[in-house]
Amino acid sequence: MQATDAHSAEHDEQAGIDARQDDAIDSLGARVAELEAALLAVKDEQLRERAELDNQRKRLTRDVEQARRFANERLLNELLPVIDNLERGLNASGGQDGLREGVELTLRQLQKVTEDNGLTAIDPTGQPFNPEHHQAMSMVDSAEHPSNTVVQAMQKGYLLNGRLLRPALVVVSN
Repeated sequence: MQATDAHSAEHDEQAGIDARQDDAIDSLGARVAELEAALLAVKDEQLRERAELDNQRKRLTRDVEQARRFANERLLNELLPVIDNLERGLNASGGQDGLREGVELTLRQLQKVTEDNGLTAIDPTGQPFNPEHHQAMSMVDSAEHPSNTVVQAMQKGYLLNGRLLRPALVVVSN
């Protein structure tokens, strides 16, 4: 009987060892699963942060490009009355050919500089009225033009790189 008791005790001891090993394996498996979940969370957070940095870089690039394109907006806006006055002077000039040629040359040079910097004149005469680019100063009856058409531009409008800098002042047909 003692041999059976010894064998039974040995078996119980082995069963206890096996149970502890199973518990340790289960505990290690749970810890591995926990660490894998934490790793996935860190990878996900890293991916989100990378995407956010990429978006910030793109926004910054776009903002710098916009700032560069419109950095000279104030200067060009202040030059518009100069262009207007030179054009008025040419329209009102008499027979003084030398003076007229000088003013025309000055105006052409100024227009080239402004065009090189993204300024585009709006001359809407004969085009449909566009409230985004034109400011109606008056309306007139016109048999020659369809309704809601610009009959006359009283003052040119200007776009700076596609964005309205100054609306054209216009007369519109009824």
